[in-house]
Amino acid sequence: MIWAARPVTAQSGIWPDQFGAFRKVASKPVKLTDPAIWEEYGFQQAEEAEYANASGKFWGRAYRLKDPTGAMAAFQWQRPAKAETSKLGSLAVETLQEAMLAYGNYLFHFLGYKPQLPELEELFDRLPRLDQSALPTLPGYLPSRDLVVNSERYILGPESLAKFAPEIPPSLAAFHLGAEAQMGRFRAEKGEMSLAIFSYPTPHLARERAEAFRNLAGAMVKRAGPLVAVILAPKDADAAERLLSAVRYEATVSLSQYVPTRRDLWWDLLINIALLTALLLLFCTVAGLAVAGWRIRRRAGEPMIMLHLEDRRQQ
Repeated sequence: MIWAARPVTAQSGIWPDQFGAFRKVASKPVKLTDPAIWEEYGFQQAEEAEYANASGKFWGRAYRLKDPTGAMAAFQWQRPAKAETSKLGSLAVETLQEAMLAYGNYLFHFLGYKPQLPELEELFDRLPRLDQSALPTLPGYLPSRDLVVNSERYILGPESLAKFAPEIPPSLAAFHLGAEAQMGRFRAEKGEMSLAIFSYPTPHLARERAEAFRNLAGAMVKRAGPLVAVILAPKDADAAERLLSAVRYEATVSLSQYVPTRRDLWWDLLINIALLTALLLLFCTVAGLAVAGWRIRRRAGEPMIMLHLEDRRQQ
């Protein structure tokens, strides 16, 4: 991966002064390539920090984006091609010398060190302007069979489309309609092929876009609900057909149902009344015993009045 080219202006302050057993010795803004794509992904801030202790040093790069979707897209784009899945998170990979993970609207890249989960948890607790909203469901529709590892790319606009699928004109994708796309490369006997799945707000828009995609030379197109799957000029039409058949859309319907609360359950109300009555009885008993004890103790301290009636009879 190349970290060079023109700098993008960014604030500092993502990395803490202490990370585990390491202390920050230097920090600076990150220099980014393809700033137009970063901007499309919602880039806001980036910082590179150097950490060191007696045993060695490492470098960390942190990127803050507008939302988790942008962080996920940047993660798919920036992760090393030969990286393997890591246990550091649901969006995390690692190699022998580095680790990369997306958390919320942040992307982290560690060079020369693989962080431990407690260290990451402490870092996450201090993140400014953290956004942990839900990720898009579109990546889940990309078939997993024969998928080339780490080949997925998320497309949010014309810049990322030109980077990852330059054969598709931006006007055809129609991002102004709210489109997003998930791409991936797939192995086949006659050569790899790329599948792009575009998501639109409604099935009607997807139907219109599917007809437009079919006018693209050599394209094989399938619509499934609000999704449009496109394979451009495949070398093996049969393999492309099988891949398209694996793209299935399943609509989920959420019914707005009233969920009973504890106060709606009559037996729970009776239990609460019984508990309140028992509590009042206990309070009255304790209060009565306390008052009685206090009066007994007070009388015990007072002098007894003697009438001496026997002496009067003798007189």
